[in-house]
Amino acid sequence: MLDYETLKLVWWLLVGVLLLGFAVMDGHDMGVGTLLPFIGKNDVERRIIINTVGPHWDGNQVWFITGGGAIFAAWPLVYATAFSGFYWAMLAVLWALFFRPVGFDYRSKIDNPTWRKTWDWGLFVGGAVPSLIFGVAFGNLLQGVPFHFESNLMPVYTGSFWGLLNPFALLAGVVSFAMLTFHGANYLMIRTEGAVYQRAKLASTLFGSVMLLAFAGAGVWVAMGISGYVITSPVDPGALPDPLAKTVALQAGAWLANFKAQPLLWAIPGAGLGGGLLGIVCARADKPLLAFIASAVAELGVIGTAGVAMFPFVMPSSTDLRSSLTVWDSVSSHLTLSVMFWAALIFTPIVIAYTGWAYRVMSGKVTADYIEANNKSAY
Repeated sequence: MLDYETLKLVWWLLVGVLLLGFAVMDGHDMGVGTLLPFIGKNDVERRIIINTVGPHWDGNQVWFITGGGAIFAAWPLVYATAFSGFYWAMLAVLWALFFRPVGFDYRSKIDNPTWRKTWDWGLFVGGAVPSLIFGVAFGNLLQGVPFHFESNLMPVYTGSFWGLLNPFALLAGVVSFAMLTFHGANYLMIRTEGAVYQRAKLASTLFGSVMLLAFAGAGVWVAMGISGYVITSPVDPGALPDPLAKTVALQAGAWLANFKAQPLLWAIPGAGLGGGLLGIVCARADKPLLAFIASAVAELGVIGTAGVAMFPFVMPSSTDLRSSLTVWDSVSSHLTLSVMFWAALIFTPIVIAYTGWAYRVMSGKVTADYIEANNKSAY
């Protein structure tokens, strides 16, 4: 059995893997939904776009569900505190996501232009709103969330929904929104041809450029204007979790400390910028598969940059610094982490293998001829 300290680190990495899996797999579905009303100029083109993700979207959303379950089981204090503080934001995400299953299943059931256009915009909401809010949440984490723990470890949130919509958090939301839409455009290029392909190519250039500019701007903002958090008391990584047992201080430039201590970590934000740039170049060169891989690397870089910058913090507190939750003091018991580790070790490769098989079987271009030949069964 792995020791407690090692398992805490392992689960920090595994949660990151689940977030990345969600961004890569369900992220391109959301990106396609965001682009649907703009790239599809008529009903056939929109059905082509929907059918590129229709067979896979519900399987891909398992990454989101699994990520939430992993946070609940591995980091119960983070789960409880986040759902208290981000309650209305989380509800907005869930309300937006409701449009996806209903839209995919019922959009083409009735041959009525108003009905279908309504669901097209519903699918747009189901892709765009979560993409934006996830980034806003990360932007707030980097600034600190207004919460504290009472002596019995009951979390108390003292902020408001509108307070989450501050300028830096909105910029982080733009990074997330553009990143997932860029990824979705590259996927559309793989699965389509003709006019839809050309519009997806333009969208890839546009949103890839927005992502690069916003990510670079957010990095400068963090380096120049946002103080980070540092633990100022001794830490026993193998101790039982108690978030109130430490002392924490704000320090200018602290979110860059890990990069300065380990210069090789600069490769992670480099992957965000390099992957974004390469994705644009490959899309312009009509190499959509390489563009899709590059945008996935960009997602790794962007998400990884936030995780490494904040480590070991997971959810910093802006109102009571010592209440900040870290990798060391927000976790479940040793036994829980150990059992979940072996479950993840066994089942994650199975899920990845099955997903790869499903995409291979249902690969190829979706065309107008396919929609006409499968008019009753296609989405």
